[in-house]
Amino acid sequence: MSAALFEAAAPLLTAARALRQGDAPVLLAIDGRCGSGKSTLAAWLGQQLDCRVLHMDDFYLPPAKRRPDWAEHPGANMDFARLREEVLAPLLAGQPARYRPYVCRLGALQDGEILPPRPLTILEGSYALHPDLQTPFACKVFLTCAPDCQRRRLQQREGDHFAAFESRWIPLEEGYLAACRPEEHCDFLLDTTAMTV
Repeated sequence: MSAALFEAAAPLLTAARALRQGDAPVLLAIDGRCGSGKSTLAAWLGQQLDCRVLHMDDFYLPPAKRRPDWAEHPGANMDFARLREEVLAPLLAGQPARYRPYVCRLGALQDGEILPPRPLTILEGSYALHPDLQTPFACKVFLTCAPDCQRRRLQQREGDHFAAFESRWIPLEEGYLAACRPEEHCDFLLDTTAMTV
């Protein structure tokens, strides 16, 4: 993680450290635009705080279970109910959770693992703050970056798969952000345009 992002995230790290000292398990969500550094920030926080990091990418709905017009409804490609009921609610209650990632390229749920509760768990990824998740987060974080920066980062990261991001995934994500405006309810807002993520 770059020095600039480290400096910008220092207040968040302080807040997260305080949260994990509480009497009950808590959740921290990191949402934002693809390419803005959500996974990088979550991994860094996970290392600094010795906490678990969960990924929204593991909770896509299989295509056969999506409503026919899912692309017209922000977040309708996500399995919010399974994430909430199998993972987040048990962890918040101090109970073990069953974590079964959905792997898109295989079109199947993996066997996964049983996760014991920890004082702090981080959920990162687009749609982490979607209202349909119906989960109380102790801390909400939103990351963004300028469109040209996003395009450059995704081209480097995705290579030949960038066209799918440009034609489908970025517009869907922007539809979610416009409809739900998660950044308006966040404790921390980070613009990573001028940073290395």
